[in-house]
Amino acid sequence: MHTDTERCVRAVRSKDARFDGWFFTAVLTTGIYCRPSCPVVPPKPENMVFHPSAAACQAAGFRACKRCRPDTSPGSPEWNQRADLTARAMRLIADGVVDREGVPGLAARLGYSTRQIERQLLAELGAGPLALARAQRARTARLLIETTRLPMAEVAFAAGFASVRTFNDTVREVFALTPGELRTRAPKTGAAGVPGGALALRLPFRTPFNPDNVFGHLAATAVPGVEEWRQGAYRRTLRLPYGHGIVSLAPTPDHIACRLVLGDLRDLPVAISRCRRLLDLDADPAAVDAHLRTDPVLAPLVDKAPGRRVPRTVDEAEFAVRAVLGQQVSTAAARTHAARLVTAHGDRVDDPEGGLTHLFPTPEALASVDPATLAMPRTRRATLTTLVRHLADGSLALGVDSDWPATRARLLALPGFGPWTADVIALRALGDPDAFLPTDLGIRRAAQSLGLPSTPAALTARAAGWRPWRAYAVQYLWATDDHPINFLPV
Repeated sequence: MHTDTERCVRAVRSKDARFDGWFFTAVLTTGIYCRPSCPVVPPKPENMVFHPSAAACQAAGFRACKRCRPDTSPGSPEWNQRADLTARAMRLIADGVVDREGVPGLAARLGYSTRQIERQLLAELGAGPLALARAQRARTARLLIETTRLPMAEVAFAAGFASVRTFNDTVREVFALTPGELRTRAPKTGAAGVPGGALALRLPFRTPFNPDNVFGHLAATAVPGVEEWRQGAYRRTLRLPYGHGIVSLAPTPDHIACRLVLGDLRDLPVAISRCRRLLDLDADPAAVDAHLRTDPVLAPLVDKAPGRRVPRTVDEAEFAVRAVLGQQVSTAAARTHAARLVTAHGDRVDDPEGGLTHLFPTPEALASVDPATLAMPRTRRATLTTLVRHLADGSLALGVDSDWPATRARLLALPGFGPWTADVIALRALGDPDAFLPTDLGIRRAAQSLGLPSTPAALTARAAGWRPWRAYAVQYLWATDDHPINFLPV
């Protein structure tokens, strides 16, 4: 969008928050960059230059605006609605791969040369993978500076910087303030100041945001010991690169209140990225709903409760296992099967608030389980053991970098995997915004009640007009039922 100067100027003049994260405005006369909704008086058009990323602004020598804080805007929806090289690279960078494995590790994950990835990201985002990762480290550093009392040296290494000097130089360059000045200006939140303490964060999103089906789905399918709904918040354990964590997520009118307890603060950017992905917070609901409203059948459903998101996952392999456990059984039965696996094979964790007891077992742990001990039908037992074996040996990879069509095809090639299982994994684990579930019982019931074709082939043909947002159409169709997944828990 940043190449459409006229459209960008209109967005800046109207202070339209829907475009926050889509592009950034760099002001030539002041040397700062802002989000489109910055509350200050808009500069003259001839003094505005538009960039596709904060990293590109920083590489061009601009510093972040102290008023609108563009580094805290929602992420671009582009990276969660595409499966090309750039989008997959951006999802991996957000998941901390460059900080942990370097650019060669990123290239190995994607199957391209480092030169090709550099060229592609520079062409589309105006910054290479190192600059994009640096911008993310700067955001993480600011978050830790403002929400904790940690010593600056600990903040530097927790944010992923190799040295305190690099940390100081980056913070001054990006924010035009020293780390100490950033902390002095920040409101006193009373956040924890020791590693492992609770961090209180605000996760922004684009409006409208309807929390009912997202939190309803997560609460209704919560696996005891791993997830729970407590006092208006969804809580769960997280398996992270450097340790484990516990997150609490509660909806509010203008943000998601997030509380994180981490065993290692280096996991903070990854935990935030996975929580945003879980709740689909980087979606563009205005674009999705406007498209679905063009269908006269869906329009009343969208108008009744706009802004529905797709509930996703924090662990793709975990969700694939749970999808197999949920084949042809009720939600309650699937939870029971999953809880048994968790109790027998999950790693125990300590929850300061009680209630959560385990991490969901890894594919490696499940691959070593004696199939005879699994209390489920023989065919589903064979499907589960085949899945976890392929996940454990790496012959099947599920992650934010997955190629959606290719991965779906590999899933369908596994014994016991039909269209419903592959499609629900594509929808919730892989994040495909166009995934569709024509064989799902709830979808077929909704189709029948709305006068849509109820056979899978005919319904798929009818849904062609909903592309590329069929995953969101699924949420509106599911919402016609009174199942608990559609309602915010009381």
